[in-house]
Amino acid sequence: MTSYVENETSISFPFDMKEILDAVMEQVLTMEECPYEAQVNMLITDEEGICQYNREYRQINAPTDVLSFPMVSFEQAGSFELSKEDQAGCFDPESGELVLGDIIISAPRVFEQAEKYGHSVKREFAFLTAHSMLHLCGYDHVEEKQAKQMEEKQEQALTALGITRKNEGFL
Repeated sequence: MTSYVENETSISFPFDMKEILDAVMEQVLTMEECPYEAQVNMLITDEEGICQYNREYRQINAPTDVLSFPMVSFEQAGSFELSKEDQAGCFDPESGELVLGDIIISAPRVFEQAEKYGHSVKREFAFLTAHSMLHLCGYDHVEEKQAKQMEEKQEQALTALGITRKNEGFL
C-alpha cells in the first residue's frame, strides 16, 4: 500500500496526515476485501484551489470539502473484479499496485466543519478521507439508498479505527 500526501497550503494539521490517510485507506480496503496492493494520492489545498478543481472537473463553480478522482471504473461498487481493459490501465507498472485515484481536501473546510459538527479536526479529516476512499472504490451517494450505504461504511471504518465523535482514539 502506497500513499502520497502533498499540502500546498500554509495550514498545518495537529496530526500526521499521511498516517491518517494510511490507516483509513487500509481499513476501507480491508472492509471492501480489495485483493490488491493499492496506491492513493492526496492533495491538501485551499478554498480557491478546490473551487478551481471543482469548476474544471465537475463544472461547479463553488468550493467544496473533498473531491475524489477514481482511476478505476467499477461495474459494481466495491467489486474488484476488473475487466482486461481496467487491468491494463489501472496498475502502476513499477510497483504493480492498483492506482485507485486522487483525493483533494480543502484544509479550511476541515477546520470549519470540525467546529460546526463539534468534533476534532482529526475526526473530520478522517471522515473526509473515508468518504473519498469509498468513492475511489466505486461508491456514490446520488440516490438515497446509496447515500445510506456510504454513511454506514464511513462510520464502520472510523469506528473500527476508534475515530468517532465521542472517542478520538487511534492516535
